[in-house]
Amino acid sequence: MAPHDSTAYSVALDLSGRTAVVTGAAGGIGRETARRLAHAGAQVTAVDRDERGLAGLAAEAEEHGGTVAPHVLDLTSDEGLAAAEDAARDADVLVNAAGTQLVRPVQEFPPEEFRRMLTLMLEPPFRTTRGALPHMYARGWGRVVHISSVHGLRASAYKSAYVAAKHGLEGLSKTTALEAAAHGVTSNCVSPAYVRTPLVERQIADQAAAHGIPPERVVTDILLADSALKRLLEPSEVAEAVAYLCTPAASFVTGASLPLDGAWTAH
Repeated sequence: MAPHDSTAYSVALDLSGRTAVVTGAAGGIGRETARRLAHAGAQVTAVDRDERGLAGLAAEAEEHGGTVAPHVLDLTSDEGLAAAEDAARDADVLVNAAGTQLVRPVQEFPPEEFRRMLTLMLEPPFRTTRGALPHMYARGWGRVVHISSVHGLRASAYKSAYVAAKHGLEGLSKTTALEAAAHGVTSNCVSPAYVRTPLVERQIADQAAAHGIPPERVVTDILLADSALKRLLEPSEVAEAVAYLCTPAASFVTGASLPLDGAWTAH
């Protein structure tokens, strides 16, 4: 069943009259989340540098009765960061999902890539949150959700930039939760294990090279080694977790990290 089909959604969510901003919306978790929020009635601004991917998302949302406005931005540039902050100023719901990955030992990790990855995965969440909070405070309601990772809670070898960025994202979310609680605004992280996305598919090749093993062994021997559930997570499952955090029933959930990790962190 297609993820955008209403019968595929288990969380009852009505965001009619609400606005939402989703970064990293052209593919993977961000795309599914933007679809999900649009289906719930939100007017979604979808941020990504992939113009074609955003156009496809907007067309698909319109076909199914939703509203998605594409906003093409490079979130690693000063101009893109400023524009993203400005785009979030009217957001009732903010979801930060932009991310990337590079797998290298610390001593071989290119410094310029480390800087770029931290910029992409940590600065836009700060800037968009900074932009959104005044509006959310004025309305007395808001939902900030960051797509973190099990690597925001645990470390893995060869992922220094990714782990550092996700740990920082968890800290940003908790700080926001403390400041925003009195204003009816929640801030949380959703922390999935490996999700069936292009990012993970690229990572399989990188891991194979780093460990010197065939790609087919990466999934069984590395990606799922610490997970009690031996399968990849689907993007739609992550989007449902985001949807729950936007419901009235989740109003007391803030400063939390919701692991979708197949019991990885139970070890």
